[in-house]
Amino acid sequence: MKLYYVLKLTYLLCFTTLITLSSNAQSSKKATAIANKVVKAMGGMEHYNNTHFIKWDFAKRTLFWDKWTGDVRIESPENNLVILVNINTLKGKVFKNNQLVQDETKQNELLVKGKNWWINDSYWLVMPWKLQDPGVTLSHVKTETLNNGHTADVLQLTFNDVGVTPENKYYIYVDQTDNLIKQWAFFPNFNDAEPKFILPWDNYQNTGNILLSFNRSKFGPKNVEVSQEMNKTLFAELNYK
Repeated sequence: MKLYYVLKLTYLLCFTTLITLSSNAQSSKKATAIANKVVKAMGGMEHYNNTHFIKWDFAKRTLFWDKWTGDVRIESPENNLVILVNINTLKGKVFKNNQLVQDETKQNELLVKGKNWWINDSYWLVMPWKLQDPGVTLSHVKTETLNNGHTADVLQLTFNDVGVTPENKYYIYVDQTDNLIKQWAFFPNFNDAEPKFILPWDNYQNTGNILLSFNRSKFGPKNVEVSQEMNKTLFAELNYK
């Protein structure tokens, strides 16, 4: 099975992050403080919220995202699909083989598919900014030495009745030297002893006023562009250039 199909399990996470449900209040407080340091190291929440447009490639898709309106364009040449969807309203258009999908049932199915793609693909890019969204329990579980020799705080993310697969669990590894996430581990089930994968978060780059990890040494988002202006026709029409 190709990696990006396995990783579709991650798409619940776009709407989740910190509710301190851990029975260990001190651990939750520590995890929250570390999460705040991560956001600060990456430019701060204000700069992230003020970022208007993001474009990136993930797997075999290209995505355009208007963060302020929720409009998203997803181009999937592998599926001969272009999906124009507002992730807040699920309104939009779908083009299959360059033709507008007229069947309402099929259109709605593909709009949901597009939103789910965006949830997954955007989380791979902006997960550090989602560590304090409603619905996630964030706790500090241990420290561990990274491959670079630095000490990392390992935070556990679990979920409380949110998303498509709330049974998932994640570990993120925050380097104590710069407060950046350097890798993450995915557990399909909370009770799993071993992760499904451990992959790096590396090659952080300044994009606009924020820091993002892309073009990584292993699987992840590529070719990221951040801007304050974009041709808005691309969110409404098949052809926009």
